[in-house]
Amino acid sequence: MTLLTEALRARIGEERVYVAPEPLGRAAIRYFALATGDTDPAHLHGEVAPPTLICETNQYANLPRDADGHAGHGWHLEVPGTRLVRGGNAYRFERPVGPDDVITARWRLADMTERVTGAGRRMLVVTSVATYTDQNDRILAVNEETLIYVER
Repeated sequence: MTLLTEALRARIGEERVYVAPEPLGRAAIRYFALATGDTDPAHLHGEVAPPTLICETNQYANLPRDADGHAGHGWHLEVPGTRLVRGGNAYRFERPVGPDDVITARWRLADMTERVTGAGRRMLVVTSVATYTDQNDRILAVNEETLIYVER
């Protein structure tokens, strides 16, 4: 039996696009800085966004909360007999984001690979890539996210 079924394999390459309904805004930048303990004056005055603010896709997705309370983007993959572990994120920031920028998040389900843990359990490693652009389609940031479904 394999975790990487044909149905899952067929989803590789899927894309989702979320467009912010308005410019980011000074208040959003300031509140994010305050919430994260950021003391950079440019962030606290709402002039330039802290880099990871635009990577919080829940502000664009306008999706209902899932069973875990998450309201942002998710692939909702069915991998029976596993538990989901967040593998991490690798960010690349291309340019500063200002309060007048309107953000588009483009998520792509890039790859799925089945592997075996050191303990002999099967796991499915899922890689997604989110590209964030502004209203002029200039790349602001790229986020490579890894999710791991580990056999119970």
